[in-house]
Amino acid sequence: MTRFVQQPDYEGAEFIDLSMASATFREVDLSGARMRGVLLLNADIDGAIDGLRINGVEVMPLIEAELDRLHPERLRLQPATPETMRDAVDVIEELWQATVRRASALPEEAAYRSVNDEWSLAQTLRHTIFVLDAWYGHAAALRPHPFHPIGVPASFTTNAAEFGIDESAAPTLSEILAVRAERIADLRAYLAEVTQEELDRVRGPNTALGCPPPGERTAAKCLQVIFNDQWAHVQFANRDLANLEQEYA
Repeated sequence: MTRFVQQPDYEGAEFIDLSMASATFREVDLSGARMRGVLLLNADIDGAIDGLRINGVEVMPLIEAELDRLHPERLRLQPATPETMRDAVDVIEELWQATVRRASALPEEAAYRSVNDEWSLAQTLRHTIFVLDAWYGHAAALRPHPFHPIGVPASFTTNAAEFGIDESAAPTLSEILAVRAERIADLRAYLAEVTQEELDRVRGPNTALGCPPPGERTAAKCLQVIFNDQWAHVQFANRDLANLEQEYA
């Protein structure tokens, strides 16, 4: 299979009369792409999508409405107050606890198995640790060294080793869950006492090396990123567990 990795040569390019049937696009920026006369049958797309029009219809509002119907807990993951923030933490923890219980019914190795080149359950949980460190510890709490070494950043994150990530780490599932539990407990402690004023206060950028890039943000916006990311990745984990369950059946 031909692979094209980290090649910017295609920005602004035109692809005409080509077959990309069964192609895989992973961590690809398609912002501003224009597709005309394409065949898109049985395709599977997930990602950050906004402003997408198909046959003249903007589809994201339709998708969001259907996701809310299928997953009503999503409506509790758009918090703006301390109380609804605390509830949102309950939601994501209930989802992850159910997912880990589901995985525990499979052989132990399943937690470390990749499906279709996606992250394993263990890697996905490690990524949620990184996101908590990035958007709470770094961006909201402005801590100088918030990153746990076992966190897994997104592939486009640069200099991860420079702010404390150990790319060679291979923790067990129990070790991962213990670190994640510490992060969630830390977040709960913050939300137990935080005021609305503090949530809505715009804080300056964290000048320490880390992720996300420096910027002025409210704690509320930072935590909303965490809740959205947690929900998305628990969906990915359950999607792959369904495949593994069939394999081990």
